[in-house]
Formats: sequence, C-alpha cells, structure tokens
Amino acid sequence: MSRDAPSGRRAVLVVGICALLGAVAAFGPAGAAAAGTGSDPVSAIAQQYVSEEEYVEAVPEQGDPYFEAAADDGSWISYTNPRDDYRMPYLGEGSGKMCVTLVNEAGQPVSGESVPDTTVTIPTGESLSWHQGADPFTVEYPLTDNYNRPMDGDQFGTSELPQGDGYLDSHCVEWHGLPENETVEYGEVEIGGPHADQIELVGYVQQANQDWKSNIDPLEAAEPYEEAGGSWTYTPDGSHGDMVAVLQLDGDADIPVNETDGNAADGTDTDSDSNSGAGDGDSSPGSTNDTDTVPGFGILAAVGALLAAVAVRRRG
Repeated sequence: MSRDAPSGRRAVLVVGICALLGAVAAFGPAGAAAAGTGSDPVSAIAQQYVSEEEYVEAVPEQGDPYFEAAADDGSWISYTNPRDDYRMPYLGEGSGKMCVTLVNEAGQPVSGESVPDTTVTIPTGESLSWHQGADPFTVEYPLTDNYNRPMDGDQFGTSELPQGDGYLDSHCVEWHGLPENETVEYGEVEIGGPHADQIELVGYVQQANQDWKSNIDPLEAAEPYEEAGGSWTYTPDGSHGDMVAVLQLDGDADIPVNETDGNAADGTDTDSDSNSGAGDGDSSPGSTNDTDTVPGFGILAAVGALLAAVAVRRRG
C-alpha cells in the first residue's frame, strides 16, 4: 500500500499538469488575441492637426431667403448668391459659376481666419468684363470679415444628395445672359498677402457644357491649369459651365481635427478605447496591463511549480 502511494501522487500531478497545459493552450496567445480584438475591433486613429478649424454652415433649405430653386426631379439645387449678375442686354442662355474653395490640412472647408489679409485673384477674359465681381474675380480672406455671405456654394460632396454634402464649401461669382457660342476664359490663380506662403494651390476643377457634378473630392479632382483648360465655349445644348480653384492651407497645424463622425474619440479619449484592439502598437501611457502583455503568465508559473514538485518527489 505504501509503495503505491507515490505512484498515485505522481499520477495526480501528471493529470494536473495536463489540465494546466490545456488551459494554457486555450487561454494563451490565441485566447489573449481574442480578448484583445473582440468581435468588433476598434482601429487606433492617429490624431491629425490643422492650422484652422472647419467652417460649418448648412445649405439653405426651402423657405430660407437664400434658397432659390430646385429641379423637380431633384437633379440640382440653386441657392441665392449676392455675387450673381445678369448681363444687360441679355444676349442668350449662357450661364456659369467661378468659385474658390479653401480647405485645411484635413480637407475641411475653412473661411481663412488663419490667413488674414490674403487675397486670391483669378483674371477673367473680355466675356466677363461687364460683371462687377468677375473682372477680375477677387476673394479676400477671411471670408467672414469681408462678406455678408461668406460662402454660397455646395460644390463638393456625395452622390447621395442632388448637390454637395449639405454644407457650404465655396465662395463664388455667377453670371447669366451670355451668347450661346461665347467663350469664357480665366487665368491662373494669384495669391498675395502676408500669409500667401501658407496657402497651396492644389489645382482647378472645370466642368463645361453640363450641370455641375458635385459627387467628387476637390483634392482628388483638381488638375493643373493646363489640363483643366483655362476656358470653355458654350454650345446651344451646353450653355453652362463651372470652374472651382482649389486651395489648401499649409500653416502651423496645431489644432486637433474636430471629427464630426465620432472617429476622433475612438482610441484617443479613454484608456478603455486604447485597449479595444489597436493594432499599430501605439497606446497612451497606462493603457496596457501586464496580464495582457504576457498572456497566461500565472498559469505558466503554476506549471513550473508542479514540475519542480515532481522532480523533488522523484529524488525523494
């Protein structure tokens, strides 16, 4: 009976070790990975900084004094623009729009408060010499200090809306009454003022002889002057044209981006967010713990202790 007792104890120890090893397999690296990522992992988002906060102004709705008209089929919307002018005499159905869009480092529209006394000028041809706001087309920043209607166009956005994204993003001049075979010309953008070096000319977006298609990104769609064209000519069945000059700030970016979709809060505001599956290895101080870093450490220590006990028992 006494000879069988050590064997029984060793059997118990072996069974215990096997059970612990099974637990390690179940809750070791694979289990830790499952706990760290979860069923819906949250990506770590690097904080982006800009030199000026986004300018946010919703487009006018029907009944607003600045709401002008909309197509019955929802294909376009027009807003009242104090810089819209009609040629007298009225020579035809030729119409158009010329705009400037200034965005910050994150691609959000801004009013230019960070670049005061900056002037953007676009020379125009003889066809627009009668337009008091387009000979040349000049924009003075900040828009909020120099114009009663700082922005009037929703030029860029999504295909889910008939035009833009529901928020104003451009400062424009408009015209009506040109002959239907007229050519509209414009020169290259000129930027002047004490902060001119903080504004980059991204390029031009020109759409001629058609209604403006706004489901585009200005930074991606902008082209060099030579490629954009610098002019367009009306046709009887294409009597409209638009051009937007796209500018982007390149200043001292020290303002955190104010994300409107909630992404800015994910992985940056709280420790629990930081621990919810960030995969880039970056985390804020104090946002990790030792048990997550070395999964199963306590179990491994127990296994080691049992193995030592077995060795001692065998020596005994």
